[in-house]
Amino acid sequence: MKLLLILFILLLNIANAQVNESETMYFDPDYSEKIKTAQIKVKNLMGNKNIPGLSIAISTKRHMIWAQGFGYADLENKTIVNINSKFRIGSISKTLTALAIAKLVNDGKINLADDIRNYVPYFPEKKFTITIGQLASHTAGIRDYDYKNGEYFNSLNYKTVEQSVGIFKDDTLLFKPGTKYSYSTYGYVLLSAVIEGATNMNFLDYMHDSILLPLSLKNTVPDHNQNIIENRVRFYDEIDGKVVNGIFVDNSNKWAGGGYLSTSLDLVKMCQSLLNNKFLSESSKQLLWTSAVLLNRQKTNYGIGWKQNIDSLGRKYVYHGGSSIGGRSLLMVYPKEELVVAITCNLSTYFDEKFVSEVAEIFIKQ
Repeated sequence: MKLLLILFILLLNIANAQVNESETMYFDPDYSEKIKTAQIKVKNLMGNKNIPGLSIAISTKRHMIWAQGFGYADLENKTIVNINSKFRIGSISKTLTALAIAKLVNDGKINLADDIRNYVPYFPEKKFTITIGQLASHTAGIRDYDYKNGEYFNSLNYKTVEQSVGIFKDDTLLFKPGTKYSYSTYGYVLLSAVIEGATNMNFLDYMHDSILLPLSLKNTVPDHNQNIIENRVRFYDEIDGKVVNGIFVDNSNKWAGGGYLSTSLDLVKMCQSLLNNKFLSESSKQLLWTSAVLLNRQKTNYGIGWKQNIDSLGRKYVYHGGSSIGGRSLLMVYPKEELVVAITCNLSTYFDEKFVSEVAEIFIKQ
């Protein structure tokens, strides 16, 4: 009887435990069979895509279900992925920046209808006015990378946001703001300049002090090449079916749009705070998750730092993906079902929301 009692107490402690981020896996025993099914899907993905290392985390609104690292953070040194391994999250950095915009709206510091030049006087006047909301929803007409000139593979170090804005500030708008949707990482670079103007703070400092610190996202940091960053993974590419080291890039030209490192666990924690309205009000959260509408009344299915879609069973989900040199990530929330899934890996590869939705389906209560 004593042994059974001890075993029961141990299981109870495991079920209610806080995630120990030095481990490779955390799981709730109540979901053990579903986790086994999901593990098979993840391992199949890694095998099919030749992915060296991957991290996944899944939670409900208030409860962590599963967090696990698979494979290698560093192939050469055979360092395994832990649940605090930091991956490049690419454009999910826009989702972080969107939190800052929603918070500033929530706090009455900015309005989405404001002219961006009220906050960024060094951005030259264009033929049309650009609003904060248009920048945040990719309807402002700001161009994206010029791939022919190698801007996606930037190796220069940019000391300030103003220097980064200088890459594109003199270029003509692609269209009249509000008339089309055109995804633009540089639009979010300009958005970070708006944040600096509204707060009188350096963008990275504001993000740390007002977003990351309050949300306890201690493993979410800018990808400074020169810094020693604990648990940063190595970044890989694939050439002719062979995994190779990814080329050197410097992400200082796009902190707000694609320059952060994070963990799947941190990304899930961030979404839990949104579901619980602990960081933003319900109305401010809905700003993020509501599609922009063009002047012709057509929806874009992109809110502020979040895309929207409906799965095969008619359930709404919001999500964002990220692609970078040596990284692919995807973050998904089912608001009504109160489920969050985050996956990130250290290979330049592709998997989309369909795969993540299939993983989520395993855990959605029928």
